[in-house]
Amino acid sequence: MQQIPNVLTIAGSDSGGGAGIQADLKTMTMMRTFGMSVITALTAQNGLGVTGIHAPEPEFVALQLTTVLDGFAVHAAKTGMMFNAGIIHAVADILDAQSFPLVVDPVCVSTSGHRLMEEDGIEALRERLMPRAALFTPNKPEAERFSGMKIEGEDDILEAGTRLLDMGAKAVLMKGGHCGGSPVFVTDWLLEKGREPVALRQPHVDTPNSHGTGCTLSAGIAAQLALGMPLRVAVTRAQEFLNLALRHSFAPGKGHGPCNHMAGLK
Repeated sequence: MQQIPNVLTIAGSDSGGGAGIQADLKTMTMMRTFGMSVITALTAQNGLGVTGIHAPEPEFVALQLTTVLDGFAVHAAKTGMMFNAGIIHAVADILDAQSFPLVVDPVCVSTSGHRLMEEDGIEALRERLMPRAALFTPNKPEAERFSGMKIEGEDDILEAGTRLLDMGAKAVLMKGGHCGGSPVFVTDWLLEKGREPVALRQPHVDTPNSHGTGCTLSAGIAAQLALGMPLRVAVTRAQEFLNLALRHSFAPGKGHGPCNHMAGLK
């Protein structure tokens, strides 16, 4: 039997099931990899918003991570919601000794506008996780926060991406979902050190059910890297998976629904 790659998500739990750990594991499973998790925070959440957050002590987050690493070979990993500096430092201290590719999704604010990272986490993530990232995947507000500049157009996207590369990330995917532009296509820009930026386009999907898109994309990229795909191929395949999931998105409850991770089964 062909070995199934192991993929690790280090992120927060979404009790509504559409984002975070839950979206990551669904994506990893649909991509025929074995998903594992380290939970950095519990959220009380549904399609209407986040009503509360409870974070474990950094020592327990570290214990989850070391226990997974002691029991499994990890072929790729991603980080999502990291919540505070203590958790980031605890995780980074362990990841610094690992060699598998790491996708860093700098989750700062929920779709509903709830803050998902304390202020001290911004600098800690910049200092500890960005230099470890095989790929950094910010949306427009996150890219503005970490690059320190306002993004208005394509030139700004490329400048901000270059600044993020200079902060240590080996590659940056500037997600275009918040950037407006064409009503026909959404363009993500992939910037890699020593290479020309590449525009990666997918058809625009007009849906209110877009909860968990960033989590799904970063988990998909991590899964594809675990399968041995080159970075650009991994990103493109994850984009295609997300685009299909958005075309079949739905609302299982009140408020904004998730993309449909099971769309590929149809």
